[in-house]
Parts: sequence; C-alpha cells; structure tokens
Amino acid sequence: MNGRDLVRSWWSVGVAGAARGLRTVRAAWRRRGADATGPGPRVRARVPGTVREVEPGPGGGVLRFARSELRILVAVNGAVFWGWDGAGPEPSYALAGACPEPDPRAELEPDTDGGWRVVAERVTVAVSRHGALEVLTPGGVTLRRDLPPRWWEAEGGGPARWMQRSEVPADARFFSPGGRAEGPRPGNGVSGTGSAAPVTMPVQLVVTDAGTHLLFVDNPWDGTLTLREGAEGAGSGHDRAGTSELRMEGGPVRGWVMVGTPARVLLTWASLTGAPALPPAWAFGHHHVREGAGGEDEVRRVVTGHQERGLPLDAVHLGHGHLDGGRAFTVDQDRFPKLPVLADEMRREGIRLVSVVPSAVRAEDRCHEGVFPDLTDARVRYAGLAAQGLVGVWHTAHASVPVGRVEALGLARAAYEGLRDEVLADEGPLVLSPSVWAGQQRYGGVWCGEGAAGWSGLRASLARVLGLGLCGVPFSGPDVVGVGGEGAELYVRRLQSAAYLPLLRTGAVGRADGGPWEHGAVVLGHTRVALGERRRLLPYFMTLAHLARRTGAPMVRPVWWPAPEERELRDCEDAFLLGDALLVAPVLEPGAVRREVRLPRGRWYDTATGRAYEGPAKVLVDAPLERIPVFARAGAVLPVRGEDGGTELEVWAPAPGRSGGGLVVPGGGDGGEGPEAERYSVTRSGPRVVVRRETEDGLEEPSRPVRVRGLDGPGGQM
Repeated sequence: MNGRDLVRSWWSVGVAGAARGLRTVRAAWRRRGADATGPGPRVRARVPGTVREVEPGPGGGVLRFARSELRILVAVNGAVFWGWDGAGPEPSYALAGACPEPDPRAELEPDTDGGWRVVAERVTVAVSRHGALEVLTPGGVTLRRDLPPRWWEAEGGGPARWMQRSEVPADARFFSPGGRAEGPRPGNGVSGTGSAAPVTMPVQLVVTDAGTHLLFVDNPWDGTLTLREGAEGAGSGHDRAGTSELRMEGGPVRGWVMVGTPARVLLTWASLTGAPALPPAWAFGHHHVREGAGGEDEVRRVVTGHQERGLPLDAVHLGHGHLDGGRAFTVDQDRFPKLPVLADEMRREGIRLVSVVPSAVRAEDRCHEGVFPDLTDARVRYAGLAAQGLVGVWHTAHASVPVGRVEALGLARAAYEGLRDEVLADEGPLVLSPSVWAGQQRYGGVWCGEGAAGWSGLRASLARVLGLGLCGVPFSGPDVVGVGGEGAELYVRRLQSAAYLPLLRTGAVGRADGGPWEHGAVVLGHTRVALGERRRLLPYFMTLAHLARRTGAPMVRPVWWPAPEERELRDCEDAFLLGDALLVAPVLEPGAVRREVRLPRGRWYDTATGRAYEGPAKVLVDAPLERIPVFARAGAVLPVRGEDGGTELEVWAPAPGRSGGGLVVPGGGDGGEGPEAERYSVTRSGPRVVVRRETEDGLEEPSRPVRVRGLDGPGGQM
C-alpha cells in the first residue's frame, strides 16, 4: 500500500469526497451535541430571579425562576447533576453512556427561607429562592456554594457568555483544574480553560476537613477560571472563604458534583465518564521517540544501541520523519519500504512500533486544508495501521489547525476503536493524546511533552501527571529529553522521576536519533539503574492499571490521598504516592544530595537502605545522583519482576503487632477486565513475618516466591 492509498483508507467511514475544513467540522459538532449549544438569543444581561414554580421529579426536579430554570438530579451513584436554562445531562461527549438513573429515595422538598433541597444518602443539595446552589455533607456541613449564574446575551442573538462564582470553606484546597501544567494545586490566580492550554477541562477537586468533592462543568467552550484559596481567622475568628469564578464564552450552564472520600469521588467520576482503558503490558516499559529523518536502518541502530548498553527498550515511537511529506497515515516508501517487515522483526525482539499522527491531515493531491471527518459519528475510526505492523499511535497538535478538547476526544476514540479491532487479540492498542477532555481515559492516555525547560519544568511535569490522575486519566507521563544547555544532572533527575510514572518516554539528547549514552559513561550508568528498577516494578504498574480500570483510582496520587484530613499533607507538592505502597520523593533542585521528605502516618522504609521511619514526620535522607528517595509502606505487598522474568512478592515487614497486605493482578493488558486479583495478608509476630493468600476456602501458602524486607535494615526501629 503506498502513501496515497493510506490517505484514502485511514478512515473506515468519512472523507471519501472532497476535503472538509475545520470550520465545517466545528459546525457539525455544534449541531449535533448539546456540549456546544448555548441558550437562545437574548437582549440583556440577566440573573435567574426568584423561584416561581417547582416541579418535583425522580431524584430531584425542576425549579422555575423568573428568568430561568434549574434542573437538579441526584443519580443512583451519588453524583449530583445541575443544569440551567433547560440544559440536561444528555447528549454529552463526556458521559460514557446514558445518564445514570435517578435515586428513587431522593426527593425535592421545601427548605427554609423559600428555598428547596434534595436529601440523599451521601449528599444534600440546597437551592435558595434566588438560585444559589449549596452542596452539603449528610451531616449538614457546607462543601461549596455556587451563586446564581449571570448571562450576557448579544442583542443580535447567538451564544450567551456567562459567569458563575462559587465559595468553598476557608480550609479548602483546590486541586486538579483540568491537568494544568502548573500543577494539581493552583493556589491563587487565573487558569485559562481555552484552547491555548494543551490539557484543560473545567474540573475542580476540592479537599476540606469536612470532605472531598469534585466539580465538573460539562462545557468545552473557551473561558477562564479564577481560583483564590481562603484563609482561616488567626485569633479574630473571621474566616475568608475560598472562591472560584468561571467565565465561559458560551455553551450550556450545566455540571456534576461528586462527594465523598477521594477514592469514592474518583470511582463515581469513572462511573460517569467511563473506566480507564487498560494499556497493554508493554506500554509500561521504556519507550524511545525517534524523530530523525533516517530510515529503517536508523531504527535498527537505535535499538541495537540500547541492547548493547544493557538498556531495556519496549517500544519505538516513529516521529514525523517516517511520514511522506509530514502527512498523517502516509509512509515514506524510500526510507521505510518494508515497514511491516521491520515491525515484525522488532516484535521478535520484544519491541513494538508506534506511529505519530498529526491531528490534521492534508490532502496531498487536492489542497492544503485540514481534512477532517465528522468525529461525532461513532462509526468513524482509523483503519490500516495494524496492517503496517503498528500497534499504537500518539497524536500531535497541528501547527496551522488547532484541535480543541472535544475534537481530541473524537480522534482518540477513532484511533482506539480502529486499532482495537485490528491488533492481535492478546493485547490492546496504545493511544496517546496531547490534549484531554472528560472521558479521555476510555481510549488511552496523555503524553505531556517535553514540558518547560529547567528545574521548574521538572516540578511542573510531575505536578501535571498528578493533576491528570485526579481528572480521571491515570496513564500519562512527560518526555525525558536533554533540553539544550540543561546538563547531565537534570537529565538524570528527570529520568529517575519518570521511572516511577505510568508512561516513560525518552527522546534524543544530542543527535536526532541518539540515546542517553550521549551524556557520557556516568549518565549511562545512572540511566541503566533507573531503567532496571522500572523493569523490576512492571508487575506492580500492571496491577495498578487493573485497579485503576476497576476503581478509577489514579496510579500516581498526592501524598494526602489516603488521609485528606491531614492538613500538612495537602501542602506537600514535592513527592507523590505510586499506588498505596510506595512514596517517591524526586530531587527537584540542582546539586542536591540530600532532601527533606514529609512522611504520612505509619511506618515507612527507605527502600535503598532498609531504614524504618515513623510518620507523620519530616525526615532528612540521602539523595545521591545515582538515586532518588523511595519509601515503602510497612506491611505492603509489591509484585515485582524476578531475575527469571517471573513475578515475585516483595513484602515489607509490618511494625511489631501490626498487619498488612496487598493485591496482585497478574497478566497483561488485553483491553478486557483482566484476571481476578490475588489478595495477600501479612502478619508479624516477633521476628517472624507470615504471608498468606486469601481465597474463598481460607488462607493458603503463596504460589509465588516471597522476599521479606525491612526486618534487619540498618538503623531500623523495630
């Protein structure tokens, strides 16, 4: 198949006729989805006014005000929907399916001062007579208060701009405003939700002493979000509430609120927007991006370079250099005349090939406009990539044709479903996107790019992965490349941090197709150690991926995740949890050989020295260039890769008189639900640690090799 044939066949439905421009596609989206439909034309600024009529219904009802109406729905999964001016939960690009059924036990009933409320098992929603919406815990503690929205409507008609201000308790902390590059916790300032932000959606995860809640405004239009954290009175008793102000250029005024523990909130979010796709097992290995203009022999040279230096390699990402003139879905036949043969050769070496796909496609023989099908058509999907031996794609933004959030979601769906139908049955496809909208996790993950240069860029890239996880996208990671002038130390620290993130991609650091050995022998040695530890943890990463699919819990978590009520942990932004067993403390400053680490409650072991520390506490630990501090929770059971390639159990001893345990989900990612989880319990009696597998018939001896650590570490407090 030549390049021109690939252009014709990449959509199984769609672009057989003349090329369509981006303007045509956006018009189609706005015709077909309520996501892009604003309220009707008006003539002046307005607010809802006072309530005039109430119509109770299943799970809530409709409140009609003087100049607007509000629909409230509490679903059976505990999520609360609200929509103004007739906006309903469907149709929506964000939802995985139909709107959940209403909670039959929740009813709209009169409240004080002429307001109304809906009382459910996990949440109470109160609406004032002027349209302010308050979300409270079952005990009556306020979690957020949304003031009535305000519209500005063009005299000539068209979409109405609108704004909504909200208040949260003084102790609240904002997290995860759509995976902003600045991090999961924005502090104060303005967050752009427009297309200029590469990964953004109107999501707030808010943590307070009273509880955690997630707000999602289901509107992909451009806008800005201003967040200001509050402050508690110091002696005066006067608190200043935290505030958020969302201004949108149009679109529906509607959204969802989920309340509970962080785990409960993310589970509810996944039930709404879809379970994360299960990446194939090889996707958790080491990926290398080859952006050069070389051909098949250059790919072989890069692979050989890694193998000869003892560097694990699991995938090669072919960049724009392998495309014919930079056109998506075309292969340069001069440089890659036998791409399927090359892919088969690489697969025998345990290496997969992934292709870049620019988000706009030029019709090579007609025009230079962007060629887009109607991505709202569920039948549209990629075709023909698997025949070339490709088992994954990574999308990039096109310089002349910006692709928005909903468009990126449509591209990801088309890629995932097309490849899923074509790849081998024993593994699913890998789809990576640079942009995200609610539901992105259904089709794949996010590659965060190289990020900003310097040490601040390293900090921001880690924060972005945390933010994406709190938005429901568990599989993401930054590219590790040697940015000009940054030096070997920063490259090593970037790689060491990325080794504990779900997606690990490296790129050229010198020549177009080079590897980490270009930084010299010292860097090469540290790289070998980092990649070796990553390979050892592959069974743990795969277990976390299965659990993320089943529960929605992020793989990479903020340190406050298990104990959001501990205020000091909410302000910890220089470390993260990998699952519930490991705490990773990256080195984020130049020249550092020691660093301070805040440990949550319980016993934690330094995995390098075996020393035990009791939390909550701040500890000062060594951080030489060859490693970053990593701690294991006492009682944890980690599935790791043994020397023979099989899975072993690494067990960290509980404190005396305490117990522990963990889950192991064996097998790779085939896109399905996967095998059942193996449950293990750990008990300690004196110097003896006992590990048992929990089955329906009781406790059994583990069928996997077990290695207990932490019993005799130097300096251990036993």
